[in-house]
Amino acid sequence: MVASYFYGLGRRKSSTARVRLSNGKGLFTVNNKGWKEYFADSKYLQHQALKPFHTLELDPEKYDVNVRVNGGGHPSQTGAIRLGIAKALVEMNPDFHGSLKKSALLGRDPREKERKKYGLRGARKKQQYSKR
Repeated sequence: MVASYFYGLGRRKSSTARVRLSNGKGLFTVNNKGWKEYFADSKYLQHQALKPFHTLELDPEKYDVNVRVNGGGHPSQTGAIRLGIAKALVEMNPDFHGSLKKSALLGRDPREKERKKYGLRGARKKQQYSKR
């Protein structure tokens, strides 16, 4: 049985993106909006989301990408989407793994916000020392 779509889960900071990749006409939706509408404020973020396709020299117009993303801000969400697309492409064709890995598109960015500690003003900020 051949899958009708390929799935990839991407995470970055506190963002999670669930990506479904299938053959199609180039529809790219993020949370039921067009991706250019969703990332309207930044051409850079639009380019970053499509980086796995550009690295593999694939035409994004031949694939339908449906993304559900939540958490974090737009730059973090873009990183999660990029990782999700890369994982879905590897699931579609395992031969893509080497070139995506070499381009550092298959690694997760593990940086998360550090929690506030008891007795401190933030995660690490302490009260100012007073000698007198």
